[in-house]
Amino acid sequence: MYRRCTLPLQYLPGSIKLAMYGGLIFFNLSCGSDKKLQQEAQTFLGQYTREYVRLYTESSEAQWAANTKIVEGDSTNARAVERTGQAFASFTGSDSNVETAQKYLDQKDKLTELQVKQLQKIKYIAANNPASLADIIKKRIKAENTQIEKLYGFTFRIDGKPVSANQIDDVLKDQTNLPARLKAWQAGKEVGKGLKKGLTELRDLRNQTVQALGYKDYFDYQVSDYGIPADDMMRLIKKINNELRPLYKELHTYARYELAKKYGVKEVPDYLPAHWLPNRWGQDWSAMVSVKGMNTDSVLKTKTPEWIVKDAEDFYRSLGFPALPSGFWQKSSLYPVPPSSSYKKNNHASAWHMDLQNDVRSLMSVEPNSEWYETANHELGHIYYYLTYTNKDVPPLMREGANRAYHEAMGSLMGLASQQLPYLKKKAILPENTRTDQVQTLLKEALNYVVFIPFSAGTMTEFEKQLYADKLPENQYNKAWWDLAKKYQGIEPPSARGEEFCDAATKTHINDDPAQYYDYALSFVILFQLHDHIAKKILHQDPHATNYYGNKKVGEFLKDIMRPGASKDWNSVLKEKTGSDLSAKPMLDYFSPLLKWLKEQNKGRKYTLSESI
Repeated sequence: MYRRCTLPLQYLPGSIKLAMYGGLIFFNLSCGSDKKLQQEAQTFLGQYTREYVRLYTESSEAQWAANTKIVEGDSTNARAVERTGQAFASFTGSDSNVETAQKYLDQKDKLTELQVKQLQKIKYIAANNPASLADIIKKRIKAENTQIEKLYGFTFRIDGKPVSANQIDDVLKDQTNLPARLKAWQAGKEVGKGLKKGLTELRDLRNQTVQALGYKDYFDYQVSDYGIPADDMMRLIKKINNELRPLYKELHTYARYELAKKYGVKEVPDYLPAHWLPNRWGQDWSAMVSVKGMNTDSVLKTKTPEWIVKDAEDFYRSLGFPALPSGFWQKSSLYPVPPSSSYKKNNHASAWHMDLQNDVRSLMSVEPNSEWYETANHELGHIYYYLTYTNKDVPPLMREGANRAYHEAMGSLMGLASQQLPYLKKKAILPENTRTDQVQTLLKEALNYVVFIPFSAGTMTEFEKQLYADKLPENQYNKAWWDLAKKYQGIEPPSARGEEFCDAATKTHINDDPAQYYDYALSFVILFQLHDHIAKKILHQDPHATNYYGNKKVGEFLKDIMRPGASKDWNSVLKEKTGSDLSAKPMLDYFSPLLKWLKEQNKGRKYTLSESI
């Protein structure tokens, strides 16, 4: 996960128009009036940028403090978040900035492409903070901060004893006693009760905010950042879901029978009880499988948490990326808060671009195990993306991924690369003579990457679409959530879950990264397109057994994608670098050997999922 950042430097490329007349080609410099308009627009962009960066940085610092030091009863950080957030909102949503940006956009054919992109971004940001709704914005900022404090300040308990989120996750990964699993699963859901009313308030405030500038609702607003309507996004993710449905159907059937055997249940259920799965939301089942020879934990547990992060940095440096700035190590919050501490922190891994320059930080709770090893490599993918598009050619407003999914794709790509056998051998995390079963390795990977698609492109996206666009009634939140989990994931709760619960809100993104979870689904499609290209065209290796380490050509390929940030169209970037448009085919090709094996395993077993969504 990364914290979404935007922001402009003074940047004015020459404007050269190519015209063709009578078979002759002329290069015409922009006329004087065009140059004058461009200079005026650039002056506005420069002024806007300086203030934007200042306020953005102040807001980032306040949010960082609020996420890394949560003290029950202490509202100091909350007040700072509200104060800086309101200042940021007041500036970016001001009528003056919106009107000036629109004045130049009305003559956009006379401006440079990069100027137009920045002006459009100014209007997009303003839509979330319109000055005409100053009181609503204040309420929204306060409500968001309150929701975050409730979520991350919550004390989980099992049998009355405080436990961490990591401890709950450990039970769900390792425990075979179903009553113990049930207690842990239920403990993880208790936080949702106190978040339900806050979620309704946030939904209404977010919708009101963006509707003032013409968006239908907050879901429509978030999708618009891709340059497509919400209906087109829903069609796109439905297509991805359906393309992967045959493989997911096999995985679902396999999991039902294998887990029933593991837990000693004679009658195999038609749908997976949620507490059977090794993840609180059923989004990742990979802990079900241990691949013989791939016991990386046996080595990683002998390392320190610090080593885990340093080793991830070494991976990127081997590809030609620079060392992380010293500030990263000084200012990040990388390790768990001691149990005896007087404060708590956000326990969800994230990467932050604090000032849209070189102040980059990560918020993690790293422990020496395989999960955090992959996560550290993933989070540094975001960090190096920030650092790479922080260059003189990319105005701060364009310092984002080519689209939001690209950021996740970069992180996930490096997470995948860090788990491949030749790489692990190169890093001496596994012995050189290690041999593994490729099908079992693919199974474990599919239980992560493929299983995630119905959750991300299905349950999460559909729920937030219903929440914001369809204004789902508060007394239907939990029913809607579990109806979607059953439809897309084939998962059911262990027992009836009434409307006193709000199980959707236990997922951090519902509260603080709203209406954009489709980013993650799209990122996996992009990830496999990039990995397929790297393996076949650069490394000339089997995509299932690659080693990126030390290959500067791989590094240059990644930098070429990262360097322009959002200054280039995301479709063009993908087509230019891989030769094809967005497609799930490389992902399907990657897992094709597994599909045949699963069909053999599932012969005679009952299938319960539909053929398509």
